[in-house]
Amino acid sequence: MQQQQCDEAAGPDPVYGETWVYESIVGALPGIDLTDWQAVLLQIAIFEVALLFLAWAYDLWNAALAGTAAVFVAAVGSLAMVRLGEETRSLALPESYLRLLFGSSIEVVLAVLAFVALVTHLFVFDPERAANPLVETLFGEQPDVIPVYLMLLVLWDLCYRIGTSWWASVVALWRSYRFTFDGETAAELRRIDLTNVAFGLAQLVLVPFILDRPVLLFAVGGHVVAVTVVSTLAVLALTVETGGEKQVVD
Repeated sequence: MQQQQCDEAAGPDPVYGETWVYESIVGALPGIDLTDWQAVLLQIAIFEVALLFLAWAYDLWNAALAGTAAVFVAAVGSLAMVRLGEETRSLALPESYLRLLFGSSIEVVLAVLAFVALVTHLFVFDPERAANPLVETLFGEQPDVIPVYLMLLVLWDLCYRIGTSWWASVVALWRSYRFTFDGETAAELRRIDLTNVAFGLAQLVLVPFILDRPVLLFAVGGHVVAVTVVSTLAVLALTVETGGEKQVVD
């Protein structure tokens, strides 16, 4: 395996093209000066308050429980994104890696594909094949517009976090194959990769709500396994040059 010594340092402050799309949107809002952590907490509060209010207004407490689980996973994903972004930008890493991770916006493409597939499943595939479609189970035979709108908004947020997690794991594996690092940087990268694994495992919170939905169960379970395997391979493939020789970081 041919490796290239890491010698391209990232700048000290994030600029557009060195942030997730989520971070760029928050940073570009006029008249609003929120840190990433404040933006995450505000997002969680807005989603959960709106969810509980609609559950009370439309008597959808069964949906509220599943919705709270989705908000929780999205919140963990937001926190993971913030940590992954901040810790990655704090290291001296190759510009090509940072550009691929942040500047390509591939995570948005993956999120769109996942969201379209999910909507198609919920409103076309599931109603045609299931005796009790999931949307009908959660919202009744004639779902109200506003609760369904909030559901789709939360699901988009969740799909975006999941798309980001998958992209981060794939790029991490490429990074570990392509570059070598000093011991301290390699150790930090290992922690970053394991943070991504932790977010993947957090998605298992959704499993109790989709146990009787084999397609969704396969999708969520498959994603968790894929992120865990790819991120673990990225950790194992990390190498560090010590005294001119490469040494696997473990």
